[in-house]
Amino acid sequence: EFEGRSLIGLKPRQIWRLGVGRTFQITATFSSMSVRENVQTALLNFHGKLNSLVSLAARQYRDEAMDLLARVGIAAQAERPCAVLAYGDLKRVELAIALANRPRLLLMDEPTAGMAPSERVSLMQLTVELARASDIAVLFTEHDMDVVFAHADRVLVLNHGKLIAEGRPAEVRANKEVQEVYLGSGSVYRADHA
Repeated sequence: EFEGRSLIGLKPRQIWRLGVGRTFQITATFSSMSVRENVQTALLNFHGKLNSLVSLAARQYRDEAMDLLARVGIAAQAERPCAVLAYGDLKRVELAIALANRPRLLLMDEPTAGMAPSERVSLMQLTVELARASDIAVLFTEHDMDVVFAHADRVLVLNHGKLIAEGRPAEVRANKEVQEVYLGSGSVYRADHA
């Protein structure tokens, strides 16, 4: 349920139109299009003009696309094809695309998967800043517990589909079951016990 409305049975496009943006574990961009064109396509879709003539589409929402690219820190790469971008930059393009529908909720599936540690921190700090500035709720799945504890306000931990902990990061980090399942018990194998 989102804002009092059930999302069960709705198509992804219908959910998107309700104000739910999303990013994917594996980036989903049009590799032959420029960075700007990818974001413009999302904007055209949001404004219901995706079927506009190609020449008209090239002019529409250019400034808005550039603004979104500036917000995610890649405006300088606007005219480069997505196919040549580094993975971390593709994640930023995808974030700009997800912001095109002015979401109130942003779903992120393992946003830092496959990224270098410095890129992880940078992307998540950017996401937190954008979410706070635009009053967007963010729900993300993540296996990197350092990312979770550093950037989440509230944490839910599942083990085999069962909720085992819920609360603030410090509370969840201190939870014995979470420690055993995800963080390790700190036990060291000793050969004399073999």
